[in-house]
Amino acid sequence: MSYQLVVSEKPSVGAAYAKVLGATNRQDGYWEGNGYLVSWCIGHLVELAPPNVYDAKYVKWSIADLPILPERWQYLVSASTKKQFGILQKLMHRPDVESVICATDAGREGELIFRLVYQQAGCKKPFTRLWLSSMEENAIREGFAHLKPSTEYDALYNAALCRERADWMVGINTSRLFSCLYGQPLAVGRVMTPVLAMTVVREAAIAAFVPEKFYTVDLELTSGCTASSKRFAQKADAELLLSKCRKEGRVTVQKMERKEKSESPPALYDLTTLQRDANRLLGFTAQQTLDYAQSLYEKRLITYPRTDSRFLTDDMAASLPGLVTDTGKAFAVEEPVPIHVQQVINGSKVTDHHALLVTENLPEGLSQDERAIYEMVAARLLEAFSARCLKDATTVSFTAGNSVFTAKGTVVRSAGWRAVRNERDEDDEGTAALPTLQTDEVFPLQSAECVEKQTKPRPLHTESSLLSAMEHCGRELQDDELRDSLKGNGIGTPATRASIIETLFARDYVRREKKSLVPTDKGLAV
Repeated sequence: MSYQLVVSEKPSVGAAYAKVLGATNRQDGYWEGNGYLVSWCIGHLVELAPPNVYDAKYVKWSIADLPILPERWQYLVSASTKKQFGILQKLMHRPDVESVICATDAGREGELIFRLVYQQAGCKKPFTRLWLSSMEENAIREGFAHLKPSTEYDALYNAALCRERADWMVGINTSRLFSCLYGQPLAVGRVMTPVLAMTVVREAAIAAFVPEKFYTVDLELTSGCTASSKRFAQKADAELLLSKCRKEGRVTVQKMERKEKSESPPALYDLTTLQRDANRLLGFTAQQTLDYAQSLYEKRLITYPRTDSRFLTDDMAASLPGLVTDTGKAFAVEEPVPIHVQQVINGSKVTDHHALLVTENLPEGLSQDERAIYEMVAARLLEAFSARCLKDATTVSFTAGNSVFTAKGTVVRSAGWRAVRNERDEDDEGTAALPTLQTDEVFPLQSAECVEKQTKPRPLHTESSLLSAMEHCGRELQDDELRDSLKGNGIGTPATRASIIETLFARDYVRREKKSLVPTDKGLAV
């Protein structure tokens, strides 16, 4: 009997594949049955060799030996996972194994993990690629029924090699250079150090910031609203206006404008946006959110989490109304969700994987934190398909003391997508409905005061804001050409940004103060 060898990235995923394929006979490090052998990697089984493998002199760190640039790259089997590599190597060389299926995670790193094992094991057998965005059983069956040629992913593999080798060259050489220059061990990285710089630059800007006081005059009117003057740099100017207003004792309506504001639903989640919201709303770190999302994916409750797309493809349109309706029922949404499918369809903005979705499976036995992430994905699904939020925004201009005062108010006319989580717009906080007023209408002044405020610097980065800065790293550049060249390109990938941030903590370059990220003395030195 001949076999196909399936290589997954994790034991739990391998077990899921084995169940669907009918490989039910458990062996040491793999499953067997129905013409399949299903085994797994445990992360990166094969890694780039350290410098001393190329030349023993590199054991000692010396500026004179830099740069270290291998002519022929060498790899080693990770000592901690040598047993599992041995199992895979043996399976690949079994005479009854005719072909191999690469079933690691469908992304750049998953491709690299498999190919390095395949090459290090000396395997020459043909292999195909399983590419999934969902761990539901029907999706797994469909994927195995339509395996892709391995050559379609050669460019992805080469991109992964470039990333891995660039990280090695930059990390090895710059870490040794700075460690030798400053006489202490300092880790420097191609991605890690620019991200650290973002936190350092933000803290430096805060330290250099000089707050400036400014003053406004606020009038409380008998009509039930508060109106504010323009800003004054000098307190005396504001107090002079205050005196005039109190002496006059009344205000006159100069103009009233009411505009309808239409607020589009948010796009579906990609991983980075989910991590940002989970940090902002739940206080989860980026790594925690990724871990919970990966667990939900392996439990077949959400689609593939390491995605950078917030849209879906045209071929998914027919199945979406049922998914939205079922999700609404599961969450006891009072009103039926209006399903606007075209809001989420844009195949041109889908790369390797579509946006995050919940699946048709109902959640059971989840931890509190897993359920919180699941509910965020489910709620965003309902929001993305819902109608716009419609508001009436009113601006009233008053005159008093020969100056103009302004009052603003907002009324939600149709909550639309905001009804899903009963979520208010932060920009509307502190604003209330304004009464209908007529031009030249006069009101007695109820009270007036001079209010002192001061300008504030941008706050320290949180994980949420740092993830956004990594995703849109060129926005704050002054050089137009550089900024344009970085459009659509970020630092790191959705799959790696969480681990980059965690590395900053592990190296003691950044510490957490509540939600804020503060560079340490060591981080500032780097």
